[in-house]
Amino acid sequence: MDNVKILAIVGMSGSGKSVVVDHLTKKGYPKVYFGGMIYKEMEKRGIPRSENGETEKKFREEIREKEGKDWVVRQVIAEAKDLIAAGQKRIVLDGVYSWTEYKTLKKEFPKGLCFVAVVVDKKLRYERVAIRPDRPFDGTAIRERDRSEIDNLEKGGPIAAADYYILNNGTMKDATDRLDEILKEIEF
Repeated sequence: MDNVKILAIVGMSGSGKSVVVDHLTKKGYPKVYFGGMIYKEMEKRGIPRSENGETEKKFREEIREKEGKDWVVRQVIAEAKDLIAAGQKRIVLDGVYSWTEYKTLKKEFPKGLCFVAVVVDKKLRYERVAIRPDRPFDGTAIRERDRSEIDNLEKGGPIAAADYYILNNGTMKDATDRLDEILKEIEF
């Protein structure tokens, strides 16, 4: 796995992670989606998803409590290893949530793993989240989601410990241009 590179994307809800990940997948890089592990398990158990995300939030927190804080990342690692076994040399991990996940990934992939945090000024992030077409949140809902992600999922740690940052206060092009600079620097 010496020549394998893994790019892990982290950021608060509405920071622009999807813009960054979409840019990478358009370049042909496969992604492993952390939230997708939750959705797959919910589907397997016959638990319907909710429009407001409450069911997913509850399940995400419950499964980590019952199966361990590293449950999601164990699923992600297995999927990433399947991609590597299939010959992939560049992989994107979409949406690292917790400090436990960060530490587990660092241990599992000690070489070639790079964390990129997508950040945006809070006021602007809240404005963007309120008007986005997919899963918009009002001010109360986004503040509660932030609190939950920081308190219950330890999301602040991976953002603080990221190797690179994309300040997403401008246009999508500004964000993807910064990402391209990072990709060039790390030879991704």
